[in-house]
Order: sequence, then structure tokens, then C-alpha cells
Amino acid sequence: MPPEYRVISLGTLSVHPLWEGDSHQRTPHATTSLVMTDEARVLVNPSLPQQVLDARMAERAPLSCRDITHVFMTSLDGDHRRGLDAFPQAHCLAHEPELEHVRARLMQEYEDAVTHADEETVAMCQARLDGIAGIQAAPDCIVDGVDLFPLPGVTHGTCGLLISQPRATVLIAGDAIATAEHLEQGKVLPGCHDLEKAHDSFKEAIEIADVIIPGRDNILVR
Repeated sequence: MPPEYRVISLGTLSVHPLWEGDSHQRTPHATTSLVMTDEARVLVNPSLPQQVLDARMAERAPLSCRDITHVFMTSLDGDHRRGLDAFPQAHCLAHEPELEHVRARLMQEYEDAVTHADEETVAMCQARLDGIAGIQAAPDCIVDGVDLFPLPGVTHGTCGLLISQPRATVLIAGDAIATAEHLEQGKVLPGCHDLEKAHDSFKEAIEIADVIIPGRDNILVR
């Protein structure tokens, strides 16, 4: 049986750059999705606090956080992994280039803080390093029918998941395609790590996918 998928929680941007006149400040969080196979339950981007995420799971699927076997983050931005502590039993995964880049950056910040004897920043950097300590590099195929689809640019190693379906290609795109408006207007998020790569990844995503789960919106059928 092919994997099943559904959205657990819709994400949002702090300010939507493509909504005219939008200046409302929101708490940003990523769209959280669930992929179910016969052998696994994969949660993508656990962006809400643990208590809220558990409630959303109960509303959207006959599962609890304890039933999740794998957690995958399309990027390691903080608002993609806010509820990660809810899954101590799961395999927590990210694309290897993203994981290595974030670890190296945090380690450099930690060493700089130690050099300058900045105890407050040292503690903060150590907490950030501890927060990603249990995350492992994801294999190319997480489970049967669920494969990595690298989409670098918005962050160094942004990576989506390609879900095998008999009649459609489904892509969980993360912030590589942020919202319906970004898809319609062919735009990427401002402040990308690498703007050129972000545009290339956007093009690859729309070329391959019939159904897109964006980083901050609901399912988009093309």
C-alpha cells in the first residue's frame, strides 16, 4: 500500500510578504505533516509546542506523539523543531548538509563566546547544541515510498520529502515553496541563504510535483 499523508497543523509566516498591507506580527511556525506507511509513522516539522502538537495529533489522526517512529525536519530553523522533545522514542532526522552546517555554525558561535568569556552566550550556544544533539543524518530513503528530495537555498541544506503515489507525485517542500502565493507568483522567501539555489530548487519542485505541501500553507494540487 502506498504511503498516506495528511497535514496535522498549518504553518504561518511572521509577516506574509505577498499579502498586500500585511504587517501583523505572528509567531511563525512551519506546516506539520504526517506520512503513514505499513511500517512507520513519519512526522515532518514538529513546529508547535509539545502540548499543542499532541492535541493537534489527536484531532487529525488516530495517533499520539508516542506512535511516531520518525521525525524529519526540512530545515533546522528553530520554528521547524519547536516540539521535538515530544518524540524521545523516534528517529529524529535532517538532511546531512543541513545538519553539518548548523552544527558547525553553532560550534563556532560557542567557541567565540568561550574566547570572549561571555558566560551567558556560552550557555545559550550550549543549549542550542544540546537541542540538535539527538538529530541524525537522514538516509536517502527514510522508509519505503518516502525519499529525500534536496531543495537547498532557503537554508544551506533545506530538503523535502518525495512521497510515492500511484497517480501523483507528492512533495513535502518545506520553505522551498512557502505558501500558495509564493507558488502562484514564482517567488521564494526573502533572506535566503543562497538566492540562486533557492530559485533553482523552486523550479525543480514545481517540475516534479503534482501535489505540494508547502512550508507555511495547506496542500496545493497543481
